[in-house]
Parts: sequence; C-alpha cells; structure tokens
Amino acid sequence: MAAFPHSPNSTFRRLRGQLSPAEFAALVRRAAKEIGETVSCDARYIGRVESGEIRCPNYAYERVFLHMFPGRTLADLGFSPREAVRGRSAQRGPHPVPRSPSSAKESDVLRRAFMAGGSATVAAATLSLTLLGDTRRLPARAGESEAAAVEDAVRRIRLLDDRHGADALYRRASEPLRTAYALLDAGATRQSTEDRLHSGAGELAVSVGWLAHDSGRFDDARSHYAEALATARVARDAGLEAHAFSNMSFLARDTGRAREAVRAAQAGLRAASSLGSPRLLSLLALREAGGWAGLDDRKSCEGSLARAHREFSRGPAEADPEWMSFFGEAELESLEARCWSALGEHARAARHARRAADLQDPHFARNVALYAAELAGDLARADAPDEAAWAGGRVLDLLAEVQSTRVRSMLAETAATLVPHQRSPRVNTFLTRHASA
Repeated sequence: MAAFPHSPNSTFRRLRGQLSPAEFAALVRRAAKEIGETVSCDARYIGRVESGEIRCPNYAYERVFLHMFPGRTLADLGFSPREAVRGRSAQRGPHPVPRSPSSAKESDVLRRAFMAGGSATVAAATLSLTLLGDTRRLPARAGESEAAAVEDAVRRIRLLDDRHGADALYRRASEPLRTAYALLDAGATRQSTEDRLHSGAGELAVSVGWLAHDSGRFDDARSHYAEALATARVARDAGLEAHAFSNMSFLARDTGRAREAVRAAQAGLRAASSLGSPRLLSLLALREAGGWAGLDDRKSCEGSLARAHREFSRGPAEADPEWMSFFGEAELESLEARCWSALGEHARAARHARRAADLQDPHFARNVALYAAELAGDLARADAPDEAAWAGGRVLDLLAEVQSTRVRSMLAETAATLVPHQRSPRVNTFLTRHASA
C-alpha cells in the first residue's frame, strides 16, 4: 500500500503568524505550565502539526491548544475529528454512533480526572479513576463513555511510559485493566460499544503487559500478553492479535526463547497480512529477525532485516495502528542494532545504536535512555571504553526522569564490562557515578 499524503494544516500555520516554529513551541510550553499540563513541544512537533502528519493532537496538547485559543474548537485549529484518526476504529464507517450529552459529559469528566496528575507518581495513582471513578460501582451495561474511558487509559499509560518508564506505573495500571474486563463481562448497550470494549481491553492488556515486561516482571508480562491474545481471538480482531504476537515475540527474545520469538513474529505477520499497514509488517519482520539472531541464524536474520527495510520504505499508511506511534526510523535502527549485537558484531551494532539515539524524538524520554544504554553496551563490547563511558553518562543523566528496570539492568552490564578499563579517567568517572546512582 502506498504512503498516503498529508494535507497541510494551513489554519494552524496562520495562527503561528510571524513566530518561528521554535518560538511558537516555547509559547506552547508556557501555556502548558499555566494549566498544570506537561508537554515537550519543540519546533519539530510544530512542523509535524503544520505538515498534517499530526491530524489530531493527544489530549494533553488538546488542552493546551484550547487554552491558548479560547473559544475555538480543534476543528477551528485545523485538526480532524478524533474519531477519524483512531486507527482501526476509524475504519468502522464514516458515521460513528453519537453519544448522548450525558455520556459525553461523563467521558470528559473521566478524561479530566485522569489528566489531573502532574507527575508520574500522581498520574499513576489516578489510573484507576480513569474508567469509572470508583471501580467497585460498575454500570449494569457498559456504554460509550466507559468504552472511551478504556481507550483513554491506554493512551495515557503509553504517554506516561514514553516519558517516565514502567516501574512507577505497573502496579497502579493493573486496576483499570481489571475494571475493563469487568465491563466486558457485564456486557454493553450495543454491539459497536462491545467491539470497542474488546479492542480497548485487549490493548490495555498489552500496555500493562509491556509495563510488566519493561520492569522485569516477565511472568506477569507473559500472562497479560496471553490475555490480550485471547481477547483478540474472541473478538476476531486481527490488529490486536498482531500487536499481542509482536510483544510476545519481543518478550520471548528478551527471556532467551529465540525460537518462540521467531514463531510468535511469524504468527503476527500472518495476522497483519491483510491489514494494509507496511509499518506493522516491518516491525514484525524486525521481531522475527531478532529471533533468528538469537538462534545464530545469520542468513535468516538478514532476510528478515531486508524485508523490514523494504516494508518500512513504503512509508506510513492510514491503516497504521495508533499504538505504533513509537515506531519510526530510530526504533528500526535500534532493533537492527540488537540483531547485530546478538550475532556478535558489536561495532556494527554500535553504528546502528548511535543512529537510533541520534534520531529519537526527545518526547520519548524512555526510548532515548534505552537507545543510549544500548549504544553504551555495544561500544563497551566493541572495545571502545571511553565512548561507552560517555554514552553511559548520558543514560545516568536521563535516569532522573526515567524509571526502567530494563534500562538500569543494561547499564549495570555495561558498567561490569568497563571495570577492567577503570584507569581511564572517563571510565572511572562513569563507574563512580553509576555506583552512587
């Protein structure tokens, strides 16, 4: 499927006036502080909005933009309706089921309750409020507001993970997941709502599974991914099935089950084959490549990598799932770096890891830390201790805001590898900082 063209947001561009993108981004950040919101807006983000790549902002940016331009709606700012850009849900038809004023108001209250948390810890503590406010008082039948709240919980968990990592979020995120499945068990007022609940609950299970995965709780992650897969099968949701298999493959690779990683990725490719998303096929091919690398099958790994690059080069598509916002050139480089590292080519891995770290959007703080940690490890094993120490120091700087057991474990391995080189002043400084951290 060919890449789809973006329609420029000329309305938003006119609102910027004579300010440069960087100057306007500074105004956005200042407006966010005025209302207690946190956004990492920069010139690149403004460029993505004006080019039409961002067709509708997330809820955090929505609040900020409506605060900056009071009395206007998102449509007045040149954005598309949210329901038109929700990935699979946007493909169900051009006429979504309208919500009653009362359910719309309730959904807005739920969103505001969720967004009220200013820090990762506070926001994590409010996750259980996202769905119903009181998880002990479920409605007899779930409606549109409950389905919307589940979807918002998924988005917010992903946003917090991107900014802060998984460790502070995992246990709090389990409560809305239980509520989502309780809503499914209670049933919905109409079939379209039940379909949204199935997709939302399954995506929530994948997100909570990822939080467990990233914080080193591998058995919990496996259970959540299996729950998501079962939900996908019941709902006949091929997109959710592909997502679950993608994460199951990643987990299998991380826990030393390389053949299982290959088979899960191949199952994901079969599920995704008819969805029309080259980027999803690219990601799953990279998952498969990682499994082949773990099996030391260089030829099969290179074949999967070539397929991943070929699919990626076809560009974005309307059918790309919403959850794939993290998957850009930086993630592609990172996943390829892991393949070469597993095959023992650490200098080659370091080149890809460096490109990943350089390309990563600073909004994704956890991924910036992850890619820098990968780079440090590859450089240490490639016998470049001073460069490895520099990259490790960059990770230590980021750990003040990112809480990820996975990143810390990778950094600990790098530190152990660098101990024989501690006579180097740069290495010694890194090791001292790491020990104190």
